[in-house]
Amino acid sequence: MADTSGSATPKMWCSMPERLQLHLAMLALQFGYAGFHVVSRAALNMGISKIVFPVYRNVLALILLLPFAYFLEKKERPPITLSFLVQFFLLAVVGITANQGFYLLGLDNTSPTFASAIQNSVPAITFLMAALLRQLICISLRSIRIEQVRLDRKDGVSKVVGTVLCITGASVITLYKGPTIYSPTPSLQQGSPALLALGDARGKNWTLGCLFLVGHCLSWAGWLVLQAPILKKYPARLSVTSYQCFFGVIQFLVIAAFLERDPQAWLVHSGEELFSVFYAGVVASGIAFAVQIWCIDRGGPVFVALYQPVQTLVVALMASVLLGEEFYLGGIIGAVLIIAGLYFVLWGKNEERKFSAQKAVIQSPADHDNNRTTTHIKSSLAQPLLPQSTESV
Repeated sequence: MADTSGSATPKMWCSMPERLQLHLAMLALQFGYAGFHVVSRAALNMGISKIVFPVYRNVLALILLLPFAYFLEKKERPPITLSFLVQFFLLAVVGITANQGFYLLGLDNTSPTFASAIQNSVPAITFLMAALLRQLICISLRSIRIEQVRLDRKDGVSKVVGTVLCITGASVITLYKGPTIYSPTPSLQQGSPALLALGDARGKNWTLGCLFLVGHCLSWAGWLVLQAPILKKYPARLSVTSYQCFFGVIQFLVIAAFLERDPQAWLVHSGEELFSVFYAGVVASGIAFAVQIWCIDRGGPVFVALYQPVQTLVVALMASVLLGEEFYLGGIIGAVLIIAGLYFVLWGKNEERKFSAQKAVIQSPADHDNNRTTTHIKSSLAQPLLPQSTESV
């Protein structure tokens, strides 16, 4: 009898409704990213270098992305120029070197749960940066659709309230650790020394770690905003990401030349370290990126962003079970404020899109019949989290 098990899974997947596929893909994506937080913390506590780790991660990501970027974007990729290379280099400084460097420094001093929780503030910080950029630059910004704030409408008020909640939550996590409200069972705490070594960041500077994580979020948000005009001129997203990975590797190697001169630091000393590196490069930077691109294309960035708090919950469960992580009152209060702020910002963005679409219908009634596809109000799940020019690549 022929073995049909190999084709059963693809057939079942194809027969599912697309919305169900999106939900399953997003759940898998959050588990993948949650595992990255835990695996990265485990790698740091096993002694892997904070500089070597991102070098290997971005090398693996570049190897995975480069063939797809080369073959899939042949027709839409503009010719490369020195100006583009300089812009890609600067994007790599913000989006890879500073972003990943601050993340590892922050994670080393805090915990996977709080690193994931504070990342929920990125959409609000991005909105704030884009709005400030609109006010600071005097030239016309209509061509790149920089964020604007309308405090005379409920969507503008919602975005401002959400931003304030996210900033407040991040401040609470940073400045107030509070008492322990949950600790693993005694049997877990009395486990093997190897397991205990992977737990909470005891003996390290919690406040400094949270400040590093804030720097991580600021770098991430700044990268989202600064790439806006570049993506309009160079719309090949995979190619842009590949260039950034390449320059990120170069930048980390330059830093390593000054800060990591021990040749032993570049060696992988155990199977656990090797697994951590491959997980970061293949799963978190390669497979997860491809899944996220598909989900954004089919469901919209808002749909993807709505699942971000699920990652925090999964990280909390995994870190507690696998790493023996404790939970503190300040971290939980801050996480709740950040997640609430995230949803206020997302709701405001959806309402703004609906208002803009309705206004376009009212202003051009004569063209309604000829342009139904352009004036049709899209589902809220397909609305961008930010203007198209500021979406993540």
